[in-house]
Amino acid sequence: MRNFAFLAPLALVAALATPALAQTPQVTVTVGGDLTEEVETLGQRDVDRQLERLQSVVERRLARDGALQGATVNLVLTDLKPNRPTWQQAADKPGLSIMDSISIGGATVEGEIVTADGQRLPVRYSNYSTSIAEVHGYTTWQDAEHTYDRLARNLVSGRLVSR
Repeated sequence: MRNFAFLAPLALVAALATPALAQTPQVTVTVGGDLTEEVETLGQRDVDRQLERLQSVVERRLARDGALQGATVNLVLTDLKPNRPTWQQAADKPGLSIMDSISIGGATVEGEIVTADGQRLPVRYSNYSTSIAEVHGYTTWQDAEHTYDRLARNLVSGRLVSR
């Protein structure tokens, strides 16, 4: 008999938690714009990882801050510049060093948000280093990562269209 008494509160908790899960924004990320022609040069694996990374950063930030509940966030990665050569670039040009070669990097993201009430809001955000002196990271996608984080912060704060 105790087992049933214990399960009833769990069922109530699960029932109450289900609507909250349905409220979580759905985030999709695709490739578009000029990036579609750069995928082969950058390497499919690297581009796929950046799509996943952008989606992950935005999903986590929106969920953490409870922003855009019930919305659909459709993002398109339209430009992507690495700070260091990708594996594909290094393979195509043996003189490039993954460790020593650095570049101005960043990304451009466009798309739209469809709010829970059906309103469509455009999204456009880009962020790039303007000089080699601004490149502070040691990873291939350092500036792109900053772009994803700043985009997510802007979505949470309601600044949807920027730069």
